Amino acid sequence: MTKEELLNATDLFLLDLDGTVYLSDTPIVGVGETLHKLRTMGKQLVYLTNNSSRTRAEYEEKLTRLGLFGTGDDVYTSALAAASFLEKRYAGAAVYALATDAVRAELIRCGVRLTEEKPEICLLAYDTQITFAKMKRFNEFLAAGAVYVATHPDDVCPTDGVSMPDVGSFIALFERSSGRRPDVICGKPYSVMGECIGQKYRVPAARTCMVGDRMHTDIRFGNRSGMKTLLVLSGETTRQSMRSFPDTPDLVLPDLTKIF
Repeated sequence: MTKEELLNATDLFLLDLDGTVYLSDTPIVGVGETLHKLRTMGKQLVYLTNNSSRTRAEYEEKLTRLGLFGTGDDVYTSALAAASFLEKRYAGAAVYALATDAVRAELIRCGVRLTEEKPEICLLAYDTQITFAKMKRFNEFLAAGAVYVATHPDDVCPTDGVSMPDVGSFIALFERSSGRRPDVICGKPYSVMGECIGQKYRVPAARTCMVGDRMHTDIRFGNRSGMKTLLVLSGETTRQSMRSFPDTPDLVLPDLTKIF
């Protein structure tokens, strides 16, 4: 697929964050102008992230500070997908959420009923404020048979220097301690996120493009969801490493700015 064909076939661009529009706290050179051009063409931009340690508002603040957030843009996280999933499948159920204080507050605003005792559901988000006491309680609730939902499967979160353990690492820990694996994982590359995007933005998957730097999350998610996929080589993946995956993007570019 050519750049022109991708642009003509897309109404909604789903944009991964780190490695796609910025690296840590530095925007990809020229990406702000590219995003502006997409908006002037009438394209809808949604920043889509698996990272469930921050709220939508926190991401909006960062993107605004970096000059990347524009009128009509939105942010959607795996925590919001999990809240939507719980509302649809387990409305009113008592949920114990292993999550940051800010994300717990966001879950409550989304209608999730949080509890500290005898939950029906355990929700594993990216809790960067985690303590042993919280892990112990979560493990006990899993062992008692609560439905087990995780926001996303990423093993590590990229940072300067050594990457930090992410939800996928916590999943491995709780599997060893409780014998349980999640009953449902909501974030990329799983179907819950795609279903939530379709319901929220009302754009057909065939008119949606997932843009990201990771083959096993971004591109696999887009392919599984019936979307167009654009792999950018400004983050984790190289032309050599992409050959190790069974997934095939519709288009590969050095970075998002090269779409024009």
